[in-house]
Amino acid sequence: MRFCDAIWDEMQPVRQQILDLPFLTELAAGTLPGESFRHYIMQDSLYLAEYARVLALAAARAPTAAARLEWSDGAKVAVMVEESLHRSYFDMFGVDAAMVASSEPTPACLGYSSYLGHLAATRSYAELVAGILPCFWVYWEVGCTIKPRAVSPNPYAAWIETYATAEFGGATERARALVDEAAATATAETREAMARAFRTATRYEWMFWDSAYNRSGWPV
Repeated sequence: MRFCDAIWDEMQPVRQQILDLPFLTELAAGTLPGESFRHYIMQDSLYLAEYARVLALAAARAPTAAARLEWSDGAKVAVMVEESLHRSYFDMFGVDAAMVASSEPTPACLGYSSYLGHLAATRSYAELVAGILPCFWVYWEVGCTIKPRAVSPNPYAAWIETYATAEFGGATERARALVDEAAATATAETREAMARAFRTATRYEWMFWDSAYNRSGWPV
């Protein structure tokens, strides 16, 4: 079994917990409180800025031209999501660029982005891309799962549609292929490190949405 298939199956209980989160259940129903979504998009904007940098670092470290191109394209997509999808919701919820710039990352946001930065700075390319992958793959699963049951009209329809498109699915598949490619020539030790990175990033996905729903900040 390929690396990605094996770790995806292993993380099924966590993936189900993500799909069961009140944030996503209520988002699909169109009943998610606006303040929770506002909290989410502001934090996601901060996160995506760092994620784009991590993808650019993955591109710089990639062993092949195809991989460099793919991770570079991923960085551009992250910026485009911030510029288009986020800006439309910023207008809807009364958020401006100054508010985002002055906002502070929550523990979940800072923890996730810093973890990926740690992988980029101190770990192998293979471990880094395994940590990058959940942000693609989990969002793709979420988009495809909640789109069929989402009510219409829905104030969050644009968000749901973004992550359920064939284009985003294609980007996810290509990222998956690059991770499997890295795992195919990795040692057993490196493959286990890749699995740890994937597990950790998937748990951070759960934490990010849970934190947004509860509008959590720093406890002290």
